[in-house]
Order: sequence, then structure tokens, then C-alpha cells
Amino acid sequence: MPAQMYFVLVLLPLFASMVGGLGHRIIGEKAAMAVTTGSVLISAMLALFGLVNIAVLGHEPVDATLYSWISTGDFSVNFGVYVDKLTSLMLVLVTVVSAMVHIYSIGYMHEDPSKPRFFSYLSLFTFMMLALVTAPNLLQLFLGWEGVGLASYLLIGFWHHKESANAASLKAFVVNRVADMGLIVAMLIGFAAFGSIAFGDMFASANAVAGQSIDFLGMNVPVLEIFGLLLLFGAMGKSAQIGLHTWLPDAMEGPTPVSALIHAATMVTAGVFLLARMSPVLELTEVALTTIAWVGALTAIFAATIGLTQRDIKRVIAYSTCSQLGYMFFACGVSAYSAAMFHLFTHGFFKALLFLAAGSVIHGLHHEQDLFKMGGVKRLLPITYGLMWIGSLALAGIPPFAGFFSKDFILESAVMSGTETGYALYIIGTLAALLTAFYSFRVVFLAFHGKFEGPKEVYDHAHESPLVMTGPMLVLAVGAIITGFLGLSMTHTEWWDGAIVILEEIHPGVHEAHHTPWYLKYLPLVVAVAGIVAAWFVYVKKRGMAERIAKGFDSLYAISFNKWYFDELYDFIVVRQVKRLGRFFWQKGDVGTIDRFGPDGAAWVTRKFSAAIRPLQTGYIYHYAFVLILGMLALMTWLMI
Repeated sequence: MPAQMYFVLVLLPLFASMVGGLGHRIIGEKAAMAVTTGSVLISAMLALFGLVNIAVLGHEPVDATLYSWISTGDFSVNFGVYVDKLTSLMLVLVTVVSAMVHIYSIGYMHEDPSKPRFFSYLSLFTFMMLALVTAPNLLQLFLGWEGVGLASYLLIGFWHHKESANAASLKAFVVNRVADMGLIVAMLIGFAAFGSIAFGDMFASANAVAGQSIDFLGMNVPVLEIFGLLLLFGAMGKSAQIGLHTWLPDAMEGPTPVSALIHAATMVTAGVFLLARMSPVLELTEVALTTIAWVGALTAIFAATIGLTQRDIKRVIAYSTCSQLGYMFFACGVSAYSAAMFHLFTHGFFKALLFLAAGSVIHGLHHEQDLFKMGGVKRLLPITYGLMWIGSLALAGIPPFAGFFSKDFILESAVMSGTETGYALYIIGTLAALLTAFYSFRVVFLAFHGKFEGPKEVYDHAHESPLVMTGPMLVLAVGAIITGFLGLSMTHTEWWDGAIVILEEIHPGVHEAHHTPWYLKYLPLVVAVAGIVAAWFVYVKKRGMAERIAKGFDSLYAISFNKWYFDELYDFIVVRQVKRLGRFFWQKGDVGTIDRFGPDGAAWVTRKFSAAIRPLQTGYIYHYAFVLILGMLALMTWLMI
């Protein structure tokens, strides 16, 4: 596919966003939705065509420059597109999921008075994500990186009349800015070490830079190690890894299509994509890779424990996203980049399906999101019920659904890496698989089985979603089934053909994964089935059992339900201290110094001076004449002297 078509693929959603957002008063609301949705559908078709060209037919990667962006001294950056197998896979995922979300939103948002603005934001987000994944250098990637942060802020806070939505959008923006400092410093160090921030130049000189060290915070450390750790810190924010994850569940305040687009398939995968893109550099590090692996493993198990107790249907799925991203991170940490990208691809389809199915439940139950106020609606929402089963089975890792192939390949790559870290990651990942299956079907059984616990009038008006909403879910359901089979070729590193790099002599896990002993291969499946059965027993067979367990383990339940108190901890350590510092500078600096000696001080002097000379204004003419004569005498005396 010629380079011009990739430019069209990337820029078309931006054009549609501008037309739909700025011109909807001229072309009308329906035309604005048609333009934005149609543009993303065209981009999706071009992306599929590009994937066939590069990944199937074996055409050369496309590296094209649109224009010279920055050129000053030794620093030059071009704006263009770089499309290899890694990029082509991301293009398909982003555009197909975005297209389905656009179509779904026509039905979900049909009562909203600001539909053109919503669709404009969706298309803007899609453009920024496409600019990110097609970037040929770190600076353009950072442009898309910050762009998706801006678009997510706009989409999370779309219902700005809700205080909770405004707070959630601001929280997402601030937390991501903290992490983005890591990526900014990584770019600076990268330019200093490699002499360029273009990916091709950095990869070509990676081996030469591997032996160099820099003085960082008073320590002499290998430059690639610190570069890799900074990349990790930047990626942790976008991909909601432990410590920088707190924005993701709060982001559920946005409309459900936003959750499906941003927090399931696209924005949150940007961190994983960054690590995979930088694999030629990361492969030359040891500390950075180990840190990536443990961050991912801890996130996988930590988020899974929280998903067990949440009441909001969307928040359970949000923590599921955190957990699955943890799997992808620890896959990158054991150099199983192909496994990470395989799981990223399959996860995008079944997680977007789960979010849209949750939205269908919320839509059918008059915006109810509390799982414990649902139940008994499987006959009223039969299509949504079936699709929720497909998404949950894929998430739990049950064959033949896609999650079984991709998640198990990550675990097999870890255990076959032959290291103690790999064995530990396998154990943690298998335990997380048990919890994943349990909380996934906890959602299914609470939402659809048993007796409806909400108001009777809500149940009486419960209904299946229209075709414009169920249609996109059916497409994603197909993806949740077939992508596992289609992606099996991705498990071979040769398939990537240089898009990612794995040094087999150092990290043999991916190559040895196909020789995993049968008992280790099928253990995750066994525990997943056990998790489903346990969920059925607790929430269907013995429906009141969950409450008794919660009371019996009230301390553990409180930790899980309160999300390990991360928000409270950050509020105590960071938020309160920043507020206290801000109050000090406001009272002592702004009011006590600047205002006192600035505008307030000038006003005080003016008032005092005015009060002092006011008595001179007596209103008597002979007083003024007397002063005039004194002035003339003083002037004449001065002239004579």
C-alpha cells in the first residue's frame, strides 16, 4: 500500500473530527455523526488492507516523511509514518474497535443533546492514537501520547454537569502527566546517548551505546538501563500499572463507549506498544526488563483482587483491564514481546465487547450500574447475555476463545524462560487467572441470573438494545473468537521479521514455550474452570454466600473493596501536602507579599496620600487664590535665583 494511503488513514479521522465538531451547525447532527463514523470505517478498511500487504503478503515496511517538522543544530525531527508488522497490527485494532464504538454510540447516545461534540472527540482520539502508533520517532510518538491524554480528558469529562466526571477527567489528566515526565526525560537521555530520537537510528546504534554509562542522581549507571526504566515509568501511567493505576477506575464516569474505546482496546495499550517498539533497546538491559516483569506481575494479581468485590459493573471490567495489562507487561519483562502483542490484540476485542455489553445492560436497565441491583434479566436481554458469555469466556481463558491462546502463551513463555523470576511470574499469573475467571462470571451471574433486586418499574421496562448497538458487539464477538486462531502465527518471532527483537541466547522463553510440559500448559485452564464453577456456586447456587464470606473476612474484604486504600494513601501523602503548601504560598506569598506590597500596597499608599491632602480641598476661593499667589511667588523666586 503506498505511503499516501497511510497518511489518509491517519489524517481522515482528524478531518472528520474538525468537520463534525466545528461544522455540525451547518451540516446537521446526523451528518456530523455520519462523517465521523464513515471516516473511521474507511480508515479501518485501509488498515486491514495494510495488514494484509505487510504481514501476509510480506511487503516491505513503509517509512515515509510528510514534512520536516523540527530542524535546529544537530537536532532534526520529521513528521511521517513508519508502518511495519507491529504498527499494522495496532492500526487494525485501533480503527476496527473505534469504528464499532462509533456505530454503537449512535444508539447509546441517541438521547444526548451533545452528540456531535461526542463524536468529534471520539474521532480526535482515534487520530491521536493513530499518530502515536505510526510515529517514526519518539517526539511524534509523544505528540500522539499527549494527544490521547487530552482526548481522554475530554471524553471522561464529557458529561461535565456531573462533578464526579469533572474530578475523574482531571485525575486522569494529572496522573498521566506525572508518568509522562518519565518519557520526556527518556527522550532527552535518548538524544544525548544515541544522537537521534528516530527509531531507526536508535536501534542501529543500540549495541554501541550498551557499554556507556552516565552520572544519574549521583550514581554511575548504564545509560540503557536508566533509559529503559524511564520508558517503563512513562508506560506505567498510560497502561495503568500499580501505583499509577488510580485514574483508570474513576474514568468509568465517562459514557460507556468511552470506556470501551479508551480503557479497553486503545489508549491503555499505548504503554505496551511503547515497550514492544523499543524492544531492540530493552533487550540490551537486565534491570529494566526485570523491573518491567515484576511491575506487570504485581499489577495482574493486585487488580484481580480488587475486581472480586466491586459493585459497579464497569469498575469490575476496568480492574480487569488493569490486570490484563499486567500480563502484557510481564510478558515484555521476560522478552515475550510477541506474546504481549498477541494478548494485546485479542484483549482489545473481547474487552471492548465486555464494555459494550455492560453498556447494553446499563442501557436496558435505565442506567443502573450496581451489580447488586441487577439480576434475572437474561430472558429480557438474550443477545447481550450471550455476548457477555463470549467476552467472559475469552477473558477467563477458556478455549476456543481468543484469551485462552494469548494469555496461556504469556504464562508458558514465563515458565520456560528457565529463571526463578519466570517461575514466580508463572505462579502469580496462574493465580490471577483463577481470580479473573471468578470475577468475570461474578458479573455474569449477578447481572443476569437470580432475582432482580432493583425497582420493579425498571425491570418492567428492561429491554434488549437496538441493532445499532448489538451489531457492533456481534462483530467484536467474532473477533473475540477468531483472533486467537489468527494470531497463533504471531507466537513465532520469525513472523515479526524485525518489528520486535528477541535475543534467544539470553531470553529463550518464547522459543521454548511450545515445549511446555502438559501439566504446566493446562494448569491455567483448570484453575479458570474452577474459578467459573466457584462463581456459579457462590452467586447462583448459594446466592447469599458471598455476604457471609465478606463478613467472615471483613478486614480482607475492606482492603479489596477500598482498592487497597491507594486513593486514601495518595490523598494523605500527596494531595493534602500539596494543598497545604498551596495554602501557605497563597496566604504568605500571594496575599501576604505580592498583594500586600503590590496592588494592595499601592492602593493603601494612594488612600493614605489622598486622605493627607484631602483637607487642602476646602472649597473656599480665597484659599485657592492664596495658594496660587504662593505658587507664583515661588516660581518667580526660582527664576530669579
